[in-house]
Amino acid sequence: MFTSEEPTRFKLSCVGSRAMAGALAADTLDVKLDENGTSFLEAANAVGYGGASHQAILDSTRTPKGSVDFFVELHIEQGPLLEQENTDIGVVTAIAAPAALEVHFYGDGGHAGAQLMPLRNDAGLAGAELALAVEAHTLATGAEDTVGTTGIFEVSPNAVNSVPREARLGIDVRDIDGQRRDSVVQSILDSAAAIAGARRVKVTTQLINQDPPASCDDRIQGAVAAAAQQLGLSTKRMVSRAYHDSLFMSRVAPTGMIFIPCREGWSHRPDEFASEKDIRNGVSVLALTMAELSEGSWGSSTSKEEL
Repeated sequence: MFTSEEPTRFKLSCVGSRAMAGALAADTLDVKLDENGTSFLEAANAVGYGGASHQAILDSTRTPKGSVDFFVELHIEQGPLLEQENTDIGVVTAIAAPAALEVHFYGDGGHAGAQLMPLRNDAGLAGAELALAVEAHTLATGAEDTVGTTGIFEVSPNAVNSVPREARLGIDVRDIDGQRRDSVVQSILDSAAAIAGARRVKVTTQLINQDPPASCDDRIQGAVAAAAQQLGLSTKRMVSRAYHDSLFMSRVAPTGMIFIPCREGWSHRPDEFASEKDIRNGVSVLALTMAELSEGSWGSSTSKEEL
């Protein structure tokens, strides 16, 4: 249904659902190039769902609020809780949203032997200090739903005999509380400026995105829990700390999510795995949930075996 949930080729996540929900602007796409210099418009037209312009694509994709009755997404948990607690189904109550920022530090660099320590303005050390600040500011909230990650840390010239003259950090902060998350982001930006001043380096910052979190619809949560109970499956109400197309579809329709366990909570790696039993359970719960929301019925005697 959607394209590009993951931010890979054009460094923009949930392209399809953003477009459907009206959360994507043409001028954002106008400047998007992949690593080979291919524009988003060229790539979209090459695979058959493009248009004359980015605005034309967005206009044809937009889905008005109210035109979809309900949206329910089935997904692996991408965390370890369901497996650890031997629970069959996660009933998602809220979807955390990330704020992504990029920070560059610039120093003078120099030879690792000839550049004396008191004279250095090491961009790499500035970056390392900021990475630790990301952790500190996140932990300072005292909330387990607040998470911060420095997932990109690149130094240049990246040579053992050179003092780093540039550091680039990609930072991700997520929470189900938008105000709390944004407070952490501001603290990180303040720390970047303070670190740059103390270490005599230049700094630039860019906020890539700052999407609001979403709450899942109460009726959908109830339907998911009832479906699991009808099938004899155990449930846990939980937050989605990864974000999904559901985050943007919640702007169009009442939205909910169903989680199933995955091995070790692993995701985004080659050995990501969900068992056939858990997949079957998830699909069965999804089917009964949609039947309930559509005001249909498969009968109170429907069992897991019949599904």
